[in-house]
Amino acid sequence: MMGIDDKSLFLEAMEDVQPLKRGNDVLWQHNRNSRPLQHIDTLQLDNPLTLGGLDIVPLGTPLEYKAEGVQNGVLEKLRQGKYSQQASLNLLRQPVEQCRQQLYAFIHHSSEAGLRNVLIVHGKGKADESHANIVRSYLARWLTELSDVQAFCASLPHHGGAGACYVALRKSAQAKLENWERHAKRSR
Repeated sequence: MMGIDDKSLFLEAMEDVQPLKRGNDVLWQHNRNSRPLQHIDTLQLDNPLTLGGLDIVPLGTPLEYKAEGVQNGVLEKLRQGKYSQQASLNLLRQPVEQCRQQLYAFIHHSSEAGLRNVLIVHGKGKADESHANIVRSYLARWLTELSDVQAFCASLPHHGGAGACYVALRKSAQAKLENWERHAKRSR
Protein backbone atom coordinates (compact mmCIF):
# COMPACT_ATOMS: atom_id res chain seq x y z
CA MET A 1 0.00 0.00 0.00
CA MET A 2 1.30 3.46 -0.90
CA GLY A 3 1.67 6.01 1.85
CA ILE A 4 0.85 9.70 1.47
CA ASP A 5 4.52 10.56 0.93
CA ASP A 6 4.96 7.82 -1.69
CA LYS A 7 1.91 8.98 -3.60
CA SER A 8 2.97 12.65 -3.57
CA LEU A 9 6.49 11.69 -4.67
CA PHE A 10 5.08 9.61 -7.52
CA LEU A 11 2.70 12.38 -8.65
CA GLU A 12 5.53 14.92 -8.49
CA ALA A 13 7.79 12.68 -10.57
CA MET A 14 5.05 12.13 -13.16
CA GLU A 15 3.82 15.72 -13.43
CA ASP A 16 5.59 16.52 -16.75
CA VAL A 17 4.87 13.15 -18.41
CA GLN A 18 2.87 13.42 -21.63
CA PRO A 19 0.86 10.51 -23.09
CA LEU A 20 2.15 9.04 -26.34
CA LYS A 21 0.21 9.84 -29.49
CA ARG A 22 -1.75 6.83 -30.68
CA GLY A 23 -0.56 6.37 -34.23
CA ASN A 24 -1.11 3.77 -36.87
CA ASP A 25 2.58 3.22 -37.28
CA VAL A 26 4.43 -0.03 -37.32
CA LEU A 27 5.53 -1.22 -33.89
CA TRP A 28 8.86 -3.00 -34.07
CA GLN A 29 9.52 -5.11 -31.04
CA HIS A 30 13.20 -5.57 -30.46
CA ASN A 31 14.25 -9.15 -30.20
CA ARG A 32 17.71 -10.54 -29.72
CA ASN A 33 17.30 -12.33 -33.05
CA SER A 34 16.32 -9.26 -35.05
CA ARG A 35 17.88 -6.02 -36.18
CA PRO A 36 16.26 -2.61 -35.73
CA LEU A 37 14.35 -1.53 -38.84
CA GLN A 38 14.24 1.86 -40.51
CA HIS A 39 11.16 3.83 -41.48
CA ILE A 40 9.12 1.95 -44.07
CA ASP A 41 9.03 3.77 -47.39
CA THR A 42 5.96 2.57 -49.28
CA LEU A 43 6.55 4.72 -52.36
CA GLN A 44 9.64 2.93 -53.69
CA LEU A 45 8.17 -0.56 -53.81
CA ASP A 46 6.35 -2.04 -56.82
CA ASN A 47 3.26 -3.43 -55.10
CA PRO A 48 1.73 -6.53 -56.74
CA LEU A 49 -1.24 -6.80 -54.35
CA THR A 50 -4.56 -6.71 -56.21
CA LEU A 51 -7.64 -4.59 -55.65
CA GLY A 52 -11.19 -5.08 -56.89
CA GLY A 53 -13.32 -8.19 -57.28
CA LEU A 54 -13.38 -8.84 -53.56
CA ASP A 55 -15.11 -11.85 -52.03
CA ILE A 56 -16.21 -10.77 -48.55
CA VAL A 57 -15.08 -13.20 -45.86
CA PRO A 58 -18.05 -13.64 -43.48
CA LEU A 59 -17.38 -12.50 -39.92
CA GLY A 60 -17.96 -16.01 -38.59
CA THR A 61 -15.21 -17.43 -40.81
CA PRO A 62 -11.80 -17.20 -39.14
CA LEU A 63 -8.87 -16.09 -41.29
CA GLU A 64 -6.51 -18.99 -41.90
CA TYR A 65 -4.03 -20.05 -44.56
CA LYS A 66 -1.15 -22.47 -44.90
CA ALA A 67 1.10 -22.48 -47.96
CA GLU A 68 1.81 -25.73 -49.75
CA GLY A 69 4.61 -27.66 -48.06
CA VAL A 70 4.14 -26.03 -44.65
CA GLN A 71 3.63 -28.56 -41.89
CA ASN A 72 0.34 -28.63 -39.99
CA GLY A 73 2.27 -28.22 -36.74
CA VAL A 74 3.48 -24.77 -37.85
CA LEU A 75 -0.10 -23.58 -38.33
CA GLU A 76 -1.18 -25.16 -35.04
CA LYS A 77 1.63 -23.43 -33.09
CA LEU A 78 0.81 -20.17 -34.85
CA ARG A 79 -2.87 -20.57 -33.93
CA GLN A 80 -1.91 -21.16 -30.28
CA GLY A 81 0.31 -18.05 -30.22
CA LYS A 82 3.45 -20.05 -29.44
CA TYR A 83 5.66 -17.94 -31.70
CA SER A 84 6.71 -14.55 -30.32
CA GLN A 85 5.63 -11.60 -32.42
CA GLN A 86 8.66 -9.63 -33.62
CA ALA A 87 6.75 -6.73 -35.13
CA SER A 88 3.18 -5.55 -35.63
CA LEU A 89 1.29 -3.44 -38.13
CA ASN A 90 -1.86 -1.50 -37.26
CA LEU A 91 -4.30 -1.06 -40.18
CA LEU A 92 -7.24 0.22 -38.13
CA ARG A 93 -9.42 2.92 -39.72
CA GLN A 94 -7.21 3.41 -42.77
CA PRO A 95 -8.26 3.56 -46.43
CA VAL A 96 -7.95 0.28 -48.34
CA GLU A 97 -5.24 1.61 -50.68
CA GLN A 98 -3.16 2.80 -47.74
CA CYS A 99 -3.59 -0.62 -46.09
CA ARG A 100 -2.43 -2.28 -49.31
CA GLN A 101 0.70 -0.13 -49.50
CA GLN A 102 1.56 -0.49 -45.82
CA LEU A 103 1.00 -4.24 -45.77
CA TYR A 104 3.25 -4.85 -48.76
CA ALA A 105 6.02 -2.62 -47.39
CA PHE A 106 5.70 -4.17 -43.91
CA ILE A 107 5.96 -7.77 -45.14
CA HIS A 108 8.78 -6.86 -47.54
CA HIS A 109 10.86 -5.11 -44.88
CA SER A 110 10.08 -7.72 -42.21
CA SER A 111 11.26 -10.46 -44.54
CA GLU A 112 14.42 -8.53 -45.47
CA ALA A 113 15.17 -8.08 -41.77
CA GLY A 114 14.87 -11.81 -41.15
CA LEU A 115 11.74 -11.59 -39.02
CA ARG A 116 9.70 -14.78 -38.88
CA ASN A 117 6.49 -13.91 -37.01
CA VAL A 118 4.48 -10.71 -37.12
CA LEU A 119 1.08 -9.48 -36.00
CA ILE A 120 -1.28 -7.51 -38.22
CA VAL A 121 -4.16 -5.65 -36.56
CA HIS A 122 -6.98 -5.10 -39.06
CA GLY A 123 -10.05 -4.73 -36.87
CA LYS A 124 -13.43 -6.33 -37.27
CA GLY A 125 -16.74 -4.74 -37.95
CA LYS A 126 -20.16 -5.71 -36.70
CA ALA A 127 -21.47 -6.30 -40.22
CA ASP A 128 -20.06 -8.14 -43.24
CA GLU A 129 -20.06 -4.93 -45.32
CA SER A 130 -18.33 -2.75 -42.68
CA HIS A 131 -15.02 -1.09 -43.56
CA ALA A 132 -13.09 -3.21 -41.05
CA ASN A 133 -14.39 -6.42 -42.61
CA ILE A 134 -13.56 -5.14 -46.11
CA VAL A 135 -9.95 -4.60 -44.98
CA ARG A 136 -10.01 -8.01 -43.28
CA SER A 137 -11.25 -9.66 -46.48
CA TYR A 138 -8.62 -7.91 -48.59
CA LEU A 139 -5.96 -8.90 -46.07
CA ALA A 140 -6.99 -12.56 -46.39
CA ARG A 141 -6.42 -12.32 -50.15
CA TRP A 142 -3.30 -10.16 -50.07
CA LEU A 143 -1.42 -12.38 -47.65
CA THR A 144 -1.90 -15.37 -49.97
CA GLU A 145 -0.48 -13.30 -52.84
CA LEU A 146 2.83 -12.76 -51.03
CA SER A 147 5.45 -15.49 -51.48
CA ASP A 148 7.12 -14.59 -48.17
CA VAL A 149 3.99 -15.57 -46.22
CA GLN A 150 4.01 -19.20 -45.06
CA ALA A 151 0.86 -19.14 -42.97
CA PHE A 152 -1.56 -16.87 -41.15
CA CYS A 153 -4.45 -17.23 -38.74
CA ALA A 154 -6.61 -15.23 -36.35
CA SER A 155 -4.78 -14.15 -33.21
CA LEU A 156 -5.53 -14.97 -29.60
CA PRO A 157 -7.88 -12.60 -27.72
CA HIS A 158 -5.06 -10.75 -25.92
CA HIS A 159 -3.52 -9.84 -29.31
CA GLY A 160 -6.80 -8.73 -30.90
CA GLY A 161 -8.71 -11.97 -31.50
CA ALA A 162 -10.64 -11.96 -34.77
CA GLY A 163 -9.53 -8.35 -35.33
CA ALA A 164 -5.87 -9.33 -35.81
CA CYS A 165 -3.87 -12.14 -37.33
CA TYR A 166 -0.58 -13.86 -36.76
CA VAL A 167 1.59 -14.18 -39.86
CA ALA A 168 4.48 -16.63 -40.24
CA LEU A 169 7.11 -15.57 -42.78
CA ARG A 170 9.55 -17.77 -44.69
CA LYS A 171 13.10 -18.10 -43.47
CA SER A 172 15.59 -16.03 -45.38
CA ALA A 173 18.38 -17.84 -47.26
CA GLN A 174 20.81 -16.59 -44.61
CA ALA A 175 18.67 -17.96 -41.76
CA LYS A 176 18.37 -21.32 -43.52
CA LEU A 177 22.15 -21.49 -43.88
CA GLU A 178 22.71 -20.55 -40.23
CA ASN A 179 20.17 -23.15 -39.12
CA TRP A 180 21.77 -25.82 -41.29
CA GLU A 181 25.24 -24.99 -39.93
CA ARG A 182 24.01 -25.05 -36.32
CA HIS A 183 22.36 -28.45 -36.74
CA ALA A 184 25.21 -29.88 -38.83
CA LYS A 185 27.66 -29.11 -35.99
CA ARG A 186 25.44 -30.96 -33.50
CA SER A 187 25.23 -34.10 -35.59
CA ARG A 188 29.00 -34.52 -35.94
